[in-house]
Amino acid sequence: VQLQASGGGLVQAGGSLRLSCAASGHTSGVSFMAWFRLAPGKEREFVSAISWNSGTTNYLDSVQGRFTISRDNAKDTVSLQMTSLKSEDTAVYSCAARTGYSGSIRDPHMYSHWGQGTLVTVSS
Repeated sequence: VQLQASGGGLVQAGGSLRLSCAASGHTSGVSFMAWFRLAPGKEREFVSAISWNSGTTNYLDSVQGRFTISRDNAKDTVSLQMTSLKSEDTAVYSCAARTGYSGSIRDPHMYSHWGQGTLVTVSS
């Protein structure tokens, strides 16, 4: 599975951005897709995940209610709509895909396919 992320950029605090992740290749075995972020001086952090089949979603507490993850199975894409952005949301965001259902969907080690990161900068 190959993943291509897009949509990052510079936005003022309170603004919105939409990230997209296009999957290609052998996607039939994908169970979950997720977004993680990496901010300077911090560890990689889970942001949100979505079940590829059921559409069930999961969010980091600090983005719940502000971010919305969605999928388009027909187009093999996952999007992350980010609203009410805060300076602490500044990070490189990466999409990831996994197969199987064991382990935590918040654990980046459970994801075997990663897209390149896209930088989101929120100015205060």
